[in-house]
Amino acid sequence: MHPTSVTTEPRLARHILIGTVLVLISLLLFMPLLAVFAEALRQGWAASLDALASPDARAAIRLTLIVAAIAVPLNAIFGIAAAWAITKFDFRGKAFLITLIDLPFSVSPVVAGLALVLLFGANSSMGAWLIANDMKIVFAFPGIVLATMFVTFPFVARELIPVMIEQGRAEEEAALTLGASSWRVFFTVTLPNIRWALLYGVLLCNARAMGEFGAVAVVSGKIRGVTTTMPIAIEMLYNEYLSVAAFSLAAVLALLALVTLALKSLLEWRHADLLAATRRH
Repeated sequence: MHPTSVTTEPRLARHILIGTVLVLISLLLFMPLLAVFAEALRQGWAASLDALASPDARAAIRLTLIVAAIAVPLNAIFGIAAAWAITKFDFRGKAFLITLIDLPFSVSPVVAGLALVLLFGANSSMGAWLIANDMKIVFAFPGIVLATMFVTFPFVARELIPVMIEQGRAEEEAALTLGASSWRVFFTVTLPNIRWALLYGVLLCNARAMGEFGAVAVVSGKIRGVTTTMPIAIEMLYNEYLSVAAFSLAAVLALLALVTLALKSLLEWRHADLLAATRRH
């Protein structure tokens, strides 16, 4: 018997597996995506562009981009700090901190939004005090940012922690021994070593921030033109049977996701060797 015949799949089985995967990808990814663009352009480019030019659609696009521009950098900072603390220091409660980081993965976004409403809503003591001092959180822009930050918090930290564990502490300790300050060690040693994992985490965080629906739907109040992000505006338009407007906005959101995917693919193609070195975990 040929030594490789035991571990080599028959050609027919290989073709069946590849064909099955291609069919599933087409059914689950490509066909729905094509359907979105087809429905958006069903009445022509003019109707789609008119729908996107409406004040409510422009407000939803602007709000989504602003929320992502605030939540993603803040989560990048928090993710770096959390990963640094977990991988570079030994302290009591480290396992509990890791559990807290994973909490948004296990809690439904709707439950997270409801928790924010209970905490900062008008019926709570804190919410009543904030409203009395003209600092509204729920059904306003700050609540949308908080909800988005909660559901996207783990992405950066979860990309960085395995990479920083793999790299160890030797380089940082050597730099400290040579007299470098903590900040200099971070910017000249740690940050260059984690830059690709950090970029991966930021891209994933940005994609989720722009597409988040559940938590934001609860805390936003769905005030048209004020607190409606793109996913919420899509649902509202679709429920009102304005399918062209809904699918046109959905096409824009899909394009933003495809841009994120393209940046990720470009990163993998241009820096394959460096990514392989930093993503061996």
